[in-house]
Amino acid sequence: MNPPCRVAVIGAGAAGLATTKSLLEVGVDAVTYEKGDRPGGLWARDNSSGLSPAYASLHLNTSKARTQFADFPMPAAWPDYPSADHIAGYLGDYADRFGLNEHIRFDSTITSVDRADPGQPWVVCTESGETDEFDAVVVANGHNWDPRRPEPGYPGTFAGTQLHAHEYRSAEVFRDRRVLVVGMGNSAMDIAVDASYVARGPVLLSARHGVHIVPKYLFGRPSDQTAGLLAALPWRVRQVVAETMLRLAVGTPQSYGLPAPSGGLLQNHPTISDTILHRLTHGEVVARPGIERLDGDRVYFTDSRSDLVDVIVWATGYRVSMPFLSTRWIGQNAEQLPLYKRVFHLEDPSLAFVGLMQSTGAALPVVEAQAKLAAAFFSGRFALPAPAQQRRTVAADLSAAIERWGDNRRPHMRIDFDRYLADMARELRTGHTRGPYPTAVFFTSSRREEASA
Repeated sequence: MNPPCRVAVIGAGAAGLATTKSLLEVGVDAVTYEKGDRPGGLWARDNSSGLSPAYASLHLNTSKARTQFADFPMPAAWPDYPSADHIAGYLGDYADRFGLNEHIRFDSTITSVDRADPGQPWVVCTESGETDEFDAVVVANGHNWDPRRPEPGYPGTFAGTQLHAHEYRSAEVFRDRRVLVVGMGNSAMDIAVDASYVARGPVLLSARHGVHIVPKYLFGRPSDQTAGLLAALPWRVRQVVAETMLRLAVGTPQSYGLPAPSGGLLQNHPTISDTILHRLTHGEVVARPGIERLDGDRVYFTDSRSDLVDVIVWATGYRVSMPFLSTRWIGQNAEQLPLYKRVFHLEDPSLAFVGLMQSTGAALPVVEAQAKLAAAFFSGRFALPAPAQQRRTVAADLSAAIERWGDNRRPHMRIDFDRYLADMARELRTGHTRGPYPTAVFFTSSRREEASA
């Protein structure tokens, strides 16, 4: 008899916690590595890892009913859109409730994860010099912690203060200063609104391309719950219905002085905000087009206007980074890593990923579904299709994603929230019918010898 499969989990945020729980539930021996001093990952603002981008005013942009783990509901007394601190506490309670902390090695920064050949162990090394061997690895380190600024940078030099949204914590940094926020995502809108209450003059909001802005409530209920009612429809039909509803409810971004969206709703990721439209209509936030160049304390825009600016906030997103994995495993660009069902490495399924996706909805139900699939596989309860079929499935999914989102918006990572969850449930059922996976494949030669001794 083989010993239980031994799996390393990288990260103790939402994805890592869900993975650890799922592995333990099916009898897999899990060891989870976390750079910080507590569970919760990027939601834990005071985590010693220093990686959290959470700021004081941060709240969910998906409703709690559509965000919570299926087997750990959020408290009924909480608001529909809880704060980051609520979510950090929720993840901490999740770890306590399911006894996960004893399986987590806190204050452990991973420096390398590799294996020589199939049948050899995965070797995990930490910054402190610790090494350990595993049959499999699940990477769940998140992808909103490595700030990305515009590349190449804009011409000229800026004499004022520059910070990335990742560094932002509270609006006091903007008091009595002239502020420019660059970006049109959720963080950009939140930061512009925060700054507008303390800045000197209106806050400038600059973007080369527009997005759809969806209020947190539509027709008296959280907007993502309204969208969920349309999930059974083809996405192009949903798009027409959703855009019509949004136009009737709040108008178009152009009516607020913002640039037109560069793609349709359900294609161009929307920004979820009630407050930005209010601040725009009151003149406390003012739209600007893209930046042309920088010159001392003045910023020139592509429409020939210029403004004096003291602080620039680059709300320009994040790189996907896994510095502990070599290009042998993730290629030159981790954003383009092909994975079966966004979980399993095509060359070696003993390397799996949870959370390496961009969802049209909440993340927690998605990572929960991915964690259950990975756990079923590593416990022998789920079998993958043949490698050739996996590749055909990945190619078909990528083709559909490019058709919907385009080829320059991380199409490998894109998933439709409702459709993906339904597909994962089907995949789990189908994998059971393929017959038990030969679990011994995961065990290294030394562990097989140990079991037979």
